[in-house]
Amino acid sequence: MNRVIKINEIDNVGVALQDLKKGDVQLGVTILEDIPCGHKFSLTDIKENENIIKYGYPIGHALTDIKAGEHIHVKNLKTNLGDELEYTFKPNYRDVPKFDKEVKINVFKRKDGRVGIRNYLYIVPLVGCVNSQAASIKKQVLGRVDSSKFDGIIVCSHPYGCSQMGGDHINTVKELQAIVKNPNAGGVLVLALGCENNQLEPFKESLGEYDEERVKFLKAQDVEDEIEVGTEMCIELYNNLIKDKRVPGSLSDITIGLKCGGSDGFSGISANPLVGRLSDYIVDNGGSTILTEVPEMFGAELILMERAKDEATFNKIIKLINNFKGYYSSHNQVCYENPSPGNKAGGISTLEDKALGCTQKSGLGKVMDVLYCGEQVKIKGLNLLNGPGNDMVACTNLAASGCHLILFTTGRGTPFGTIVPTIKVGTNSRVSKTKANWIDFNAGRIVDGENYDEVFSSFIDYIVSVINGETKTKNEINEFQEIAIFKDGVTL
Repeated sequence: MNRVIKINEIDNVGVALQDLKKGDVQLGVTILEDIPCGHKFSLTDIKENENIIKYGYPIGHALTDIKAGEHIHVKNLKTNLGDELEYTFKPNYRDVPKFDKEVKINVFKRKDGRVGIRNYLYIVPLVGCVNSQAASIKKQVLGRVDSSKFDGIIVCSHPYGCSQMGGDHINTVKELQAIVKNPNAGGVLVLALGCENNQLEPFKESLGEYDEERVKFLKAQDVEDEIEVGTEMCIELYNNLIKDKRVPGSLSDITIGLKCGGSDGFSGISANPLVGRLSDYIVDNGGSTILTEVPEMFGAELILMERAKDEATFNKIIKLINNFKGYYSSHNQVCYENPSPGNKAGGISTLEDKALGCTQKSGLGKVMDVLYCGEQVKIKGLNLLNGPGNDMVACTNLAASGCHLILFTTGRGTPFGTIVPTIKVGTNSRVSKTKANWIDFNAGRIVDGENYDEVFSSFIDYIVSVINGETKTKNEINEFQEIAIFKDGVTL
């Protein structure tokens, strides 16, 4: 295993793949101080205010003169980011490497023509006041059905649905409606209280087309015993959904969400590029992928913009980026208050450093479209989705946009999962081994020196086994299945 890596030929930093000691000689440079694993060191003398280059792009500028072999981190590196920028459409399309590997998937066909990779029963509260009732209904149902015949009941608990105003309320409605229509749901009980702002009647009227045999509605204040009535409704849904059997499907019907959390210095070296290659593979087979976390695009947005399929899409990306910067400024916050303490401990120093690693999850293909809250893919291929970097909110947004599963890369480790299978891809072997109860796939094998194509082939095999229901993800096994709705408004 190599001890260091220079990611791009024009970089003026190297990255430690193992802890380095003062006096070590790496890449022709004598290390001047101990360098923690995942952290950067200078390959040349760098002058104050000179750009520091990683991944072939600036990740900030030097705060002081830096000698070759010095540790580069927050002490001597500062972001170049600022407020809204002017952009010019300059297409720069990449050659996307092909990977010939045929796979067979089996899916559940839905009445509207879509497919699911799971046959869940969702209970969706319209307001947080009935979360406990939803949990009680789940408990009652599981005591009366054969759990081996379907993929389980997920209660989509949340604290909202009342005391919200304007766009904040509308966002909650859209997110919950989109969750009701996630293709992994073979049945859905929509559970209302009755007096909340998120009223059942307008929610139902604006839901659009749905299968009445698979979506039921209950208002708790209208019945004597909502637990009993809700249980009977779910039993009816269960009896319908267990009739569904897996049939041959195609990757062209699959949508995969792309997410990272608890990133470290290896994220942009192992797991994120691996997920990016998978994104290109899915798109090449006619499917779709969705990249979110807009604040973690800041500093790397030009890479996405120059891959826009046309100028109209380029302008959509500009709006996506600048609107989110405006969201920060409207709250008197700066857009570059990122990375997190855990990111920094793992070797990430600036938002550009994080973003250039983060956006590698998108692969090399063209950006086909930009989506907003609750919107489904209209143009197959790589899509960008509006939303924050927060793990729970971002994953909820992806599920609401119809993702069948989410690829979630992590270097620090996190147990969180949402209401669709959430595959945790470890960036290093240490976290993949120590948190084996959280991590599904170890991309750290790449850093350890394993053949990249072989790791990628096994990654495809793993994902296909999840799609086919042969393998449950750790979040499914642990029942770590939560949602968090993005809130941006007052509470009454």
